[in-house]
Amino acid sequence: MNLIKRNDVLFPSLMNEIFKPDWFGGMENFNSTVPAVNIKENETGFELEMSVPGRKKEDFNIEIDDNLLTISSEVKTENETKEGNYTRREFGYASFKRSFTLPESVDADKIDASYENGILRFALPKKEEALPKPKRMIELS
Repeated sequence: MNLIKRNDVLFPSLMNEIFKPDWFGGMENFNSTVPAVNIKENETGFELEMSVPGRKKEDFNIEIDDNLLTISSEVKTENETKEGNYTRREFGYASFKRSFTLPESVDADKIDASYENGILRFALPKKEEALPKPKRMIELS
């Protein structure tokens, strides 16, 4: 039998109860996370994918300023449900803002974006001078 004195037996469980996401009732739907992003590079440019399901194209604000790509969205929802003899209104609000510093090799004038099936995609093409040069043979003289 091990006798180990633990001072944190009551405190963590109390703190876990106090700071539960649904402690205030209904906060389990609170969303304060930023969307996950995948970025990959290929020979001709970069591809950026952002997971933001449940939005419409109109919900996004996309800006480029001095090689800084900023993507933001703000969605407000209002739901009404009946419970018992009264009506309950719940307001929902979700927003995010992410910024990415573009490399000097990206041609900012040719950036293309699309949104389909909850994925926001960006094609970030490289400038002509940043593209790989084809092989050439050098003959000996």
